[in-house]
Amino acid sequence: MTEIVGVRFKRTGRVYYFDPAGIELDLNDWVVVETEHGVEVGRVVISQKQVLSSEITEPLKPVLRKAEEEDIRQREESEGKETEALDGCKEMANQFNLPMKLLAAEYNPDGTRLTVYFSAEGRVDFRDLLKELTNTFKTRIELRQVGSRDKAKLLGGVGRCGRPLCCATYLSEFNPVTIKMAKEQALPLNPMKISGVCGKLLCCLSYEYEQYRIMKEKLPASGQRVSTPMGLATVVGGNPLRETVIVQLESQATVELPVEQVSIKNERPLRNKGA
Repeated sequence: MTEIVGVRFKRTGRVYYFDPAGIELDLNDWVVVETEHGVEVGRVVISQKQVLSSEITEPLKPVLRKAEEEDIRQREESEGKETEALDGCKEMANQFNLPMKLLAAEYNPDGTRLTVYFSAEGRVDFRDLLKELTNTFKTRIELRQVGSRDKAKLLGGVGRCGRPLCCATYLSEFNPVTIKMAKEQALPLNPMKISGVCGKLLCCLSYEYEQYRIMKEKLPASGQRVSTPMGLATVVGGNPLRETVIVQLESQATVELPVEQVSIKNERPLRNKGA
């Protein structure tokens, strides 16, 4: 068994795992660790726990120590510099009249590189802007174009549910979201209703998808012939949350019954033409 601790460097950034190295750490503690980019300060978001050594794919770097007030102060100063750098970059981009929207700026730990994130409809020739930024900030500059989901994550906002965007508050990675998830939950397939502010399918479509899939396995398929207390019927729908089946009786009446009152006949399901 190996003991690990999860550390995050940005509010909704990816979680990285480190060896606590015998240091007692609690949730939300600030720690100093060494990464491939140098020494960084991060916050503990996953408390110490033991996992199988076989689950560790790469050697864990140790936590160097708990962060002190000076470490946190320097981190806050760095964030302030990033805000100033972003404002300066925006002014220069406007001077060059480039069709791009600058979203965020990020210094690496030792301040030798500034990464500026931007969005644009297509490719942008920013070579002149890059030269000007390099001369102004006296450091290595990287301009990185991001997609609509990352743009929403960087800018934040409010979703159609009325709450802050998931991607800007706690989601550290984007998982695949498909139209099948909406169909499985019987949601309207209107793009305006199942898309987020980024224009992509809502991330929350994946939250209950697996639960719906499991619940629907308990229900007979649409078109299935079944026996009910009212006689033979054909399944025309169902409600996974209520665990009920909607059937059409031979009298053409439609009723909703608990799934336990319905038994499947040994017949092949009826299918719509062209299915």
